[in-house]
Amino acid sequence: MTPKSILSLGMVLLSTGCNLAPKYTRPASPVPEAWPDGTGKPDASAASDIPWQDFFTDPGMQAVIKLALANNRDLRIAALNVEKAQAMYQIQRSELYPGVGVLASSNKYRLPEKMASDGKASTKEQDSVNVGILSWEIDFFGRLRNLKEKALNQYLATEQARTAAQISLEATVAQSCLLYAADGENLQLAQATFESQKAFHDLISKSRELGVASDLELRQAQSQMDAARADVARFRGLVALDQHALDLLVGTPVPAVLLPKGLDAVGELKDVSAGLPSEVLLRRPDILMTEHQLKAANANIGAARAAFFPRVSLTAGVGTMSPEFSSLFSSGTRTWSFAPQIVAPIFAGGSLRAGLKVAKIDREIAVAQYELAIQSAFREVGDGLVLRASLLDQVDAQRSLVEALDASHQLSAARYQEGLDGYLGVLVAQRSLYGAQQGLVATRLAYQANQIMLYKALGGQM
Repeated sequence: MTPKSILSLGMVLLSTGCNLAPKYTRPASPVPEAWPDGTGKPDASAASDIPWQDFFTDPGMQAVIKLALANNRDLRIAALNVEKAQAMYQIQRSELYPGVGVLASSNKYRLPEKMASDGKASTKEQDSVNVGILSWEIDFFGRLRNLKEKALNQYLATEQARTAAQISLEATVAQSCLLYAADGENLQLAQATFESQKAFHDLISKSRELGVASDLELRQAQSQMDAARADVARFRGLVALDQHALDLLVGTPVPAVLLPKGLDAVGELKDVSAGLPSEVLLRRPDILMTEHQLKAANANIGAARAAFFPRVSLTAGVGTMSPEFSSLFSSGTRTWSFAPQIVAPIFAGGSLRAGLKVAKIDREIAVAQYELAIQSAFREVGDGLVLRASLLDQVDAQRSLVEALDASHQLSAARYQEGLDGYLGVLVAQRSLYGAQQGLVATRLAYQANQIMLYKALGGQM
């Protein structure tokens, strides 16, 4: 029998082998069929149909995200893990096919007197060169095929993990840019407030020298000015920390020209439609990752079941053999070998049953992880949808409050300068306006961060 015929026979046996893995069925979704109330935006586009370049419209933010995609180390590690998993899959897949190679050997030994037919010691030599199948397991019961399926789904899960990491990085970079912009606005507010308080302090100080203003008013103006100066220092530090955090996230120093000067400079983010949970959640890369992990665990059961059955391996080859190296390739030295081997387990101390039990438990764990991923995603989207309408109302109300308090502060300042009221009214109006302005910055930041979170949670594109 030639190696070619042996290979053909093995392929036929392999194609007719059985598969002991259980049939895969996607678990039922453990969440309701509709989102909580407050979804809104029914006419917006689906997040999965909006590339991130269209969602983040500010050119500066787009440039920062591109820098992060090129330099972030966590994303680089995720990409390398994909390449590693792909190589592991290729290794496992190669075991389905016979390995063909060359085996050359030279054996020289002394034959003692008692082993020789003529009673004389002699030196023997045997040289051989063989080409053929080094070792090939014929996969009758699907052990190798299920291990290949497991490796494939582990590779696909790793690829989805990289996709999830990239989407998460894009969202995190955008949120970091927003935080930098918000702290920058707070710094500008603090500086403007300090300048205003300093002007009032200088005015009251001159009035005090003329005997018009009181020591109490001077101390009140001094305390308000010092509080604003402290806020300037605090927000200046926060802006620097935000830039350091953004540099680390991006993986390289971010040029100052790309940093946003305020929340308005970031531009409008596109609204996204919620769609249906079944359509949205099953497209998320983190959920696709857990489903591939579930499929890998399912295939591993087939490999564990196949371990109970015999393994059939084959070694075969053709070549030459000669007692002398010089005549190794001369006529009359042709040889061939055919060595099938069957290994069947009889007693393994319960390890095979334990291995099957472990494989089944791993599948149950994978099912629970898949369901938990769906539940977590459902809550993430539901929370974001409920907050979206609420935050938009908060922004409108806070903006109206700032306008009203600004007008009140201007009136209080005018009445004080005309001598109609004391400085206490100006002090209260200034504090209220400053607090409302900071509240407006925080609310706008929360609304834009919520939009980014929803885009990511609803399966935004890379």
